[in-house]
Amino acid sequence: MKISLSKRTLKDGRISLSIEYYRGSEINKEGKRRHLKSFENLETYLFSNPKTPAEKKQNKEGLEFAENILSIRKAEYVQGKFDLKNTTKAKSTFLNYFAEKTKEKQEQDSSNNYGNWFSTLQHLKKIIPKNTIFDEVDEDFIKKVRHYFDNVARTKSDLPLSQNSKYSYFNKFKAALRSAFDEGYLSINYSSKIKSFEQAESQREYLTFDELQSLAKAECKYDVLKRAFLFSCLSGLRWSDINTLVWNEVRDEGEISKINYRQEKTEGVEYLYISAQARELLGERQDQTDRVFRGLKYGMTYNTEIIRWCNRAGVPKHITFHSARHTNAVLLLENGADIYTVSKRLGHREIRTTAIYAKIVDKKMKEAAEMIPTLQINL
Repeated sequence: MKISLSKRTLKDGRISLSIEYYRGSEINKEGKRRHLKSFENLETYLFSNPKTPAEKKQNKEGLEFAENILSIRKAEYVQGKFDLKNTTKAKSTFLNYFAEKTKEKQEQDSSNNYGNWFSTLQHLKKIIPKNTIFDEVDEDFIKKVRHYFDNVARTKSDLPLSQNSKYSYFNKFKAALRSAFDEGYLSINYSSKIKSFEQAESQREYLTFDELQSLAKAECKYDVLKRAFLFSCLSGLRWSDINTLVWNEVRDEGEISKINYRQEKTEGVEYLYISAQARELLGERQDQTDRVFRGLKYGMTYNTEIIRWCNRAGVPKHITFHSARHTNAVLLLENGADIYTVSKRLGHREIRTTAIYAKIVDKKMKEAAEMIPTLQINL
């Protein structure tokens, strides 16, 4: 097979570069010779008549890039690695791979998780050339991406990324590298070779029992949303696990009910006992494979309704669906549950994750606030 650089003039006058793979020729049924060719578009273009120094420089760099790819392809063929029908994984582009992983998250409908993957992809497109293949991924490449998130990346409001955004986006990038290693796109697990960002402690919005009671009495436009949110408050289940919950995961054992499920976020198998009231929110049992909260979906419509529902209930807080999970943790701790039990119920891998909630309900700190005698103040 002959591998060469092909140039094609476009209508706008530019020259498009691609790799041509020529596998000889054959005689068809009509007795005509047909040449067997395939092309790999490099998405690299040259000026047909460069005039300025910038255009000449672009032509030089584009041609060097194309010739480098040509050399790589020839070496692959000699080594027996080249497959016309299946480009080797190492030659897959990183951004296409990350986009596929992002699409997988969207299909799993994991709300915030998909949103973070999508945002990460938009940032990576700004720092990683679209033709970058896995063979070009090394420690310097990863350090360059880390530096971008730490010092260059901006929000839509043109502000530097928050510490937690850096933490989240870079971890998605590392997750893709780890997955690529597991699937054979990379021969080295680079995700373990570079330090991630520290996660900043964030404020966790939650509902007090009285506020939760007000919500339970207030009108919500969507019954399935109200039941799912209150169920999360009583059980601690994440949105993603509630959204995918099916009836064969709900076990009714006499007067006791529990949920046997696999956490979408951690993929760990969990066995969660739920209260009688939480079980009532699930409704009557349906077919084993039916979703429990049929019709529940993630989107602006339901997110907005949560805010309106809170307004009707007189709850002056910015509450999201995930706030229900925070509410469950706080209410359990306030009512005497030990931190280990709460950690197990929430499916946390590390107790320090749960310890954040313990700070919220620190009774000694609350008592200390009232220790100083009342002052007689004249203003």
